[in-house]
Amino acid sequence: MGMEPPEEDRGVDYRFTLANERTFLAWVRTALALLAGAVAVLHLLPLEWTSGMRTAIGLILAGLAGFIAVYALVRWYHVQRVMSRGENLEMSALPLLTTITVGLVCLLVLLGNLL
Repeated sequence: MGMEPPEEDRGVDYRFTLANERTFLAWVRTALALLAGAVAVLHLLPLEWTSGMRTAIGLILAGLAGFIAVYALVRWYHVQRVMSRGENLEMSALPLLTTITVGLVCLLVLLGNLL
């Protein structure tokens, strides 16, 4: 019978906590960059696209930015809890979703320039 603390009270190595925070901040920076891209497409760039194409790309970028910002906070909290319990962490779908959405935006940009 060891004198280990209950699972909920087990401390997490500060290096893992700080790594989790850095990951959270990286996702927030990604969201900010996507939002800046959305603002640029919607309001700043003198693109000769149809307003529908410009709006679609801007809204996709802004929507992805908002989703990432919210998901980053939820993920940060979840990872902290999982680490404090000593459980295994499952993979996140966010990198795949971000890659697919950015790839879609790239395709739309290419189509917008060809049309």
